[in-house]
Amino acid sequence: MRSLLLALLPALLALGAVAPTPASAQKYDSTSPVCKTNYRWGGEDTDCGYTSIAQCQASASGLAAICINNPYYAGPSIDGRPRASGRRPRPTY
Repeated sequence: MRSLLLALLPALLALGAVAPTPASAQKYDSTSPVCKTNYRWGGEDTDCGYTSIAQCQASASGLAAICINNPYYAGPSIDGRPRASGRRPRPTY
C-alpha cells in the first residue's frame, strides 16, 4: 500500500499544480475616471471613486498607494446626465 502511495505522489502533485485557480473579479469600476491602488502587507486593494488625479493624490498622501487613470472608464453618459439606475425616465407631456 505504501509503495502505491509513493508511486502516485508525483502524479497527484502534478495534478495539483495544473488545476485551475479561481478567477479574480475585475478590480476597476467603469464609472470613475481615476483609481487608487493601496498596497498593504498581504495584498492590495483598488478604489475607483475619484474624479481627478489631484483628488486621488490628496487621498493617497502618506500612504503606500498609487493613482492611475482608470483603463475601464466608460466616459460620461451621452446626454450628460448620470447613468440611470435601471428605471426609465418619466415621460414629459
